[in-house]
Amino acid sequence: MPMFLKKVMTGSMLANCYIIADEETKEAAIIDPSVEEEEILKVVKDNNLKVKYIINTHGHMDHIGANAKVKEATGAKILIHHDDRNLLTSPAKNLAIFWGRMTKSPPADRHLKDGEIISLGNLKIKVIHTPGHTRGSICLLVDDRLFTGDTLMRNTIGRTDFPGASSRMLVQSIKEKLLPLEDGIEVYPGHEEETTIGQERRNNPFLQ
Repeated sequence: MPMFLKKVMTGSMLANCYIIADEETKEAAIIDPSVEEEEILKVVKDNNLKVKYIINTHGHMDHIGANAKVKEATGAKILIHHDDRNLLTSPAKNLAIFWGRMTKSPPADRHLKDGEIISLGNLKIKVIHTPGHTRGSICLLVDDRLFTGDTLMRNTIGRTDFPGASSRMLVQSIKEKLLPLEDGIEVYPGHEEETTIGQERRNNPFLQ
């Protein structure tokens, strides 16, 4: 299905926010709105998108920072995996307090689970639970595009020195859930540039 896709790099941590939409119906989802909601909402307005969901790949502050303002502006529902639901409303749990901030999000409208399908117009978004960076980290597969949050990035993986993280679990999640996907699947990570499953299978030193 034709899919609109726009990346907006936001915040001091340079987190990647992705706006995706079904080209036909204009139904849209915003994946990981960090801060600088003005730029995100400008993309929405300029392309006449109807934002149905805000989807957080996990609950850390640099991926949820604009949840409240985007929800207020669009009426979108906030979706996050069940195991990260409590990070949304706690600056201590979402790590904001460690950077001297008090970032919070409204509570989730819907708790996701592994294998769930989110319908977005004609698009189907598959939820893949990949615990490790956080207990409730997820990746989102839409046709041949995979949005990985801080689970898998170009030649690296997410940090595991935070509460609730596990390097063993993260590598296991990637090897069991992501690497079996086809080489040509494009990977859109929460930080840095895009890559592919094939490239990470061959070159990522954490997965050898």
